[in-house]
Amino acid sequence: MWSDQRSSQCPCGSGTSYDACCGRLHRGAVAETAEELMRSRYSAFVVGDADHLFRTWHPRTRPDDLMLPVHRTWSGLVVLATEAGGAGDDAGVVEFEAHYVSGGRAGVQHEVSRFERRRGRWVYVEGAT
Repeated sequence: MWSDQRSSQCPCGSGTSYDACCGRLHRGAVAETAEELMRSRYSAFVVGDADHLFRTWHPRTRPDDLMLPVHRTWSGLVVLATEAGGAGDDAGVVEFEAHYVSGGRAGVQHEVSRFERRRGRWVYVEGAT
């Protein structure tokens, strides 16, 4: 499990501290863009914050029970592309690669994720790998 050091660099790769970046979203702040929410969701996997993942998943597509993969150590995030998902949009798409190590082997999860704004908040709808 990742240690919650507020001054540590954020796992999402923004170059800012966890506290100023994804940490504030994990504590309940509202993401301004779909990419910001996607980055916070990646960081939630890194730090083990299943509550944030559940809260930010659209109710019509989220699972009843969310289990975080314990066999993966997340090692980096690369945002490849974004489509819409800005402060004035109601929908957006973010394409990314989430790098990890599992069983001593490096891997990459490539995903194109769809997001919608629901009641003023961005939520994850679904992703295609």
